[in-house]
Amino acid sequence: MSIASFAIARLPRIEFGAGALDRLPALTASFGRRALIVTGARSFIDTAHWPRLQAALQTAGIDWQHCRVAGEPSPQLVDDAVRAFGDTPIDVVIGIGGGSALDAAKAIAGLLRVGRPVMDYLEGVGPELPYDGPAVPFIAVPTTAGTGSEATKNAVLSVQGPDGFKKSFRDDRLVAEYAVVDPSLLASCPQDVIAANGMDALTQLLESYVSLRANPFTDALAMSGLAAVRDGLLAWYDYGDAAVGAHAQMAYAALNSGITLAQCGLGSVHGLASPLGAFYPIPHGVVCGTLVAVCTEANIEAMLAREPNNPALNRYVEVARLLCQRHFDSREAAWEGLIALLDEWTGHMQLPRLGAYGLADDGLDTVVANARGSSMKTNPIVLTDAELRDCLKARL
Repeated sequence: MSIASFAIARLPRIEFGAGALDRLPALTASFGRRALIVTGARSFIDTAHWPRLQAALQTAGIDWQHCRVAGEPSPQLVDDAVRAFGDTPIDVVIGIGGGSALDAAKAIAGLLRVGRPVMDYLEGVGPELPYDGPAVPFIAVPTTAGTGSEATKNAVLSVQGPDGFKKSFRDDRLVAEYAVVDPSLLASCPQDVIAANGMDALTQLLESYVSLRANPFTDALAMSGLAAVRDGLLAWYDYGDAAVGAHAQMAYAALNSGITLAQCGLGSVHGLASPLGAFYPIPHGVVCGTLVAVCTEANIEAMLAREPNNPALNRYVEVARLLCQRHFDSREAAWEGLIALLDEWTGHMQLPRLGAYGLADDGLDTVVANARGSSMKTNPIVLTDAELRDCLKARL
């Protein structure tokens, strides 16, 4: 079998498994004795893990400062944190939390020693200066299973409102030195968080697999991750902390989704997610969960109409067989089965419609006009504005 050339960008060193958090003090000490810990507002620090970690850091001789992130990080939040801690000697930044906390920590680590505002580096806004570093070493500890930020080089920052944006500060030097993935940290996640984050991971894996830049390396990780979503997501949603095995499945799936998206890009769901998250208070995972079925259907219909030999059509068949765990008599039956399954999961986990967050028919064109970012460039086919509008309208 011939394998086409491909390149893999920098990845973090990965510590995966129950109890991985116990290794964090020693990993921290390998960079020095002064740490900045960035967490969400409450989700981690209200658990028993936080006092245990503090005691272990103290025993290891680590001095630390603490920064909390409430909600999705903005450029102002990052700049404020850099000003607050910029004069403090920091050897390592540790991000513990969901995607928002990890993205904020990643950006802060990238700017503590630089002394410039993050807007100077955000893609698509500002001067887009080249980032020369240096970055403070960064350790990522995810407590949700969705964004895969522990494995990516981009920190997603947003400003919400009519003139809002959702853009990335990205560079290989921002990649975590270590991704410490401990499935036990997923315990006690509420159902809405499980649903949104899980569908984010699923969408990232699916879009990576059909991406124009997919390669054999990312294919293997994407399909392995999709199998983990298949076996873990609904079990975790339905049974919560009783589904211990599902925690590991989804932590693994989210990690894989971060690796694959970082290497080969995403697609139409994430293209639409950027303006939706900027203009409306819609959680990113909700956008993914509510749009993945209709955008998958739109991709398939567009390829059949304009590019019937597009290889992504067969890739959707392979995903259908994996997720549905059955053989289909025809490609058409497989596509229908995949869309039906995605739609079923969206309904089962009660992913809200876009209209619940204020999107109405008169706002669709503005969203579509701002959806042609980097994610849309790796969608397997260029969808027309009308096709993107129909996807949104189907989920109002």
